[in-house]
Amino acid sequence: MPNGVIIEKGPMDWQIFQQENGKADIELAGKWYLSSKFTNPVVFARVVSEDNGFPVIPWTKCNVTGENEWQVVLKDVPAGGLYRIETCVRHDNFTIEWATRGDMRHHIGVGDIFIIAGQSNSAGYGRDTVYDPPEPGLHVLRHSNRWDMASHPLNDSTDTLHEANRERSNPGHSPYLSFARQMKKVLGYPIGLIPAALGGSPLKAWNPDEQGTLYRNMMDFLKDNGITKVKGVLWYQGCSDADKVRYETYRERFINMVSHWRRDMNDDKLPFFTVQINRFKVPATEKSDMAWSIIREAQRQIPKVIDNIYVIPSLDCMLSDLIHNSAVSNMMLGERLARLVLNTLYVKSFECFAPDLKKAEKTEDNKVLLTFDNVYGRLYCYDVGPSEIPFTIIDEKGTVEIEKYAVTENNVIMLECGRKLEGKCYIHGAYGQDPKGVMPVDFETHIPILAFYNVEIKDLGKKTEVDKNADIHETEQEKDSAEILQSLH
Repeated sequence: MPNGVIIEKGPMDWQIFQQENGKADIELAGKWYLSSKFTNPVVFARVVSEDNGFPVIPWTKCNVTGENEWQVVLKDVPAGGLYRIETCVRHDNFTIEWATRGDMRHHIGVGDIFIIAGQSNSAGYGRDTVYDPPEPGLHVLRHSNRWDMASHPLNDSTDTLHEANRERSNPGHSPYLSFARQMKKVLGYPIGLIPAALGGSPLKAWNPDEQGTLYRNMMDFLKDNGITKVKGVLWYQGCSDADKVRYETYRERFINMVSHWRRDMNDDKLPFFTVQINRFKVPATEKSDMAWSIIREAQRQIPKVIDNIYVIPSLDCMLSDLIHNSAVSNMMLGERLARLVLNTLYVKSFECFAPDLKKAEKTEDNKVLLTFDNVYGRLYCYDVGPSEIPFTIIDEKGTVEIEKYAVTENNVIMLECGRKLEGKCYIHGAYGQDPKGVMPVDFETHIPILAFYNVEIKDLGKKTEVDKNADIHETEQEKDSAEILQSLH
């Protein structure tokens, strides 16, 4: 017969609790046992810092719920850790120091939890070696339903209780340990990761209105482990939809998926941090080039349609094979994602947004101006030749050769074409399955522009009434902004 306190319900070692307003409640329950010679038994529990043993939540008297049964809620455990949960049973009116020690739980953290979802680049298939070690305070919920210190690979090929999530290929390095490390460094508290991604998975596997197999698997996984609240979703997917008919409806289906996730997780503002798909270095077809471009454009447009969706580029990433980002590139993506999350969710001053095409305008018969948002410094094209910049112009006569280009303002690129532009004109940025050229970057952040597809080039000499009204509105906004700034000074 054991002698002391048994924890039957409570956290696992290494578990991370999602904080709300900087705190979390931790529920414990179990049984206690003492020799019959002892009198007046009382069960206590507390939380201490593992760094120094100082109490974080002092000894708290537990409620007796039945014969030799107890329960307690340790309320308002502050964000931080790592913590140790201790229990004891005091008897014979002894002081707490001489109570009979009970079960403990180690390496507990209160911080933020992120779901990792998508396909192979989200699961992490980086094959090269890079220094990205485990670290206390960066924890992962394994598919065995056990919390652990996070280490690569994050996805499980064996020892999983969730068959739908079993990796069939050997996973490698992912972006998300690097992401978690940067988050913890800035926030000062632990980060929990819940990997749910699966290599090769299409969007329909994540959308309950379609197949929804991985979505249901993920929700069962969360339910099994008592996860009801997370900070956000780290999403990297789209390649598997680029060779199917479904690429044409990717935007609408993604928006539908998000609405389901937000409803079922009872969080109508659940943020998604997405990565625009990289490239696939195999022979392409006209259809595959268009499909990959349409999906990238959908990923660029979705944040403009619904709130709390964000996107970063990945076309500057090196590959470790024909389609998967290298480990070194994944480190970069993790840091890029962390800056974005810290800026948008925690109001930290990080330059994190990718240059995004605002408008394309024809200024002369053969000249086009591209104006970008989110440029912190100035656009830089690495001084490559005109054939190496990743822009494609199409008019009524077909593809137009770009003979010259120049960065005319910090956020403006001028393209000079080899002939007069005829009729309606459109421009692509980083077109195709494996886009040509070198991506322009913001010289301040070295974040490349977001790829775009089939953006109409407006003729400044032939503005419509809609265009004119938009210009008037923009001018009024600029005037209002100037007046506000003037009042502040």
